[in-house]
Amino acid sequence: MKVAVGIIGITLSMIAFLQSCTVGGLSNIAGEEAVAGAAALGGLTAFFMFLGGAFSFGLPGVARVLFALAFLVSIPARKDFPDMWVWGIVSALLGCLLWFARSKKPKGTET
Repeated sequence: MKVAVGIIGITLSMIAFLQSCTVGGLSNIAGEEAVAGAAALGGLTAFFMFLGGAFSFGLPGVARVLFALAFLVSIPARKDFPDMWVWGIVSALLGCLLWFARSKKPKGTET
């Protein structure tokens, strides 16, 4: 499951980063300062998602913390950039999946 979370996290972080860059650029052209700030937080959320996806392969504990940071960073941006709800919830779900992957014992191990 760690590999799946890593691949999904990296892929979705790239999409979130492209969306944040597009929203940030267009809001700067339109003169919307609040939306540009929210887009900057979206870029930071995507960065934490990317790092969480990358660390999920070898260090799932670190990845859980990074996905939690991505969720927390997305909270202030939700008013001006509503898509941050999606990226925040996705980050929380990926962190929860890593939590369940941690508690699952591999097959063939004896207690």
